Amino acid sequence: MKTSAKTGIALITGGSSGIGYSIAKEFAKRGYDLILASNQEKRLTEVCNELTTQYKVHAQPFFIDLAESGAAQKLYDWCQKEQIKVEILVNNAGIFVFGEVVETDPAKVQQMITLHTTTPALLCTLFGKDMKQRRNGHILNISSLAAFMPYPGISLYSSTKNFLKSFSRSLRTEMIDYNVNVTCICPGAVSTQLFELSDADHKKAINWGVMMPADKLARLAVDAMFRKKALSVPGFINRIFLIIIYLVPQSIILLIRRYSRFLPPDRTENTNNNKPKSK
Repeated sequence: MKTSAKTGIALITGGSSGIGYSIAKEFAKRGYDLILASNQEKRLTEVCNELTTQYKVHAQPFFIDLAESGAAQKLYDWCQKEQIKVEILVNNAGIFVFGEVVETDPAKVQQMITLHTTTPALLCTLFGKDMKQRRNGHILNISSLAAFMPYPGISLYSSTKNFLKSFSRSLRTEMIDYNVNVTCICPGAVSTQLFELSDADHKKAINWGVMMPADKLARLAVDAMFRKKALSVPGFINRIFLIIIYLVPQSIILLIRRYSRFLPPDRTENTNNNKPKSK
């Protein structure tokens, strides 16, 4: 890969859409060449062409399903073959599933676990070792405010994002003496296509502070990384909500689960407890 920027190279997973796309734009604005890894082949090529043209940096696509076994090693081996020195690693790729764990397709469960835990941990291991040897580098892991929320409906999402948050903090402690920074970002709701809302509803959510524009989150995340912060929860409303999360007891969550319509009721018949009463 022929680099065009003096700043360095940033590798961003899930860089073809949503938060990853906005983070890619933010690094391009700051003069970084880019490697964008995603399974959205057509969109990935379009984004790389767009960023190359608009910001005069070199943006190269790498089409890969990061939820497949061995994806991290495949991506790393390709960078080694192309003699690409990654100064910044951004683990952003992810999916969201809402619903009861036992009602979720096992293939989807495996996909989320791999995408949120196995692949980013291995990418940190592989690229982090190179950074350690060079005594320089940044790792930016995108977790979620849900990492603090062990709630029904997001059991898989919150637990895998909590792994990424905890892993980032531990890795940071290991790497800090080698001048390698690890930053974890835990955003709340972000205005992306993840939420199937109309443009008007997105605008209302942003105006009310319920959602944050993806470009704003990207700027705050990159700024936090360069300031070498360990953990960042962007947005005043999100930080207030974090306090509320800690104050609400699990019993209240159970009542909300039981009497709200956030999740479908359990309609499984219990043959032991639902026998008709004898007259």
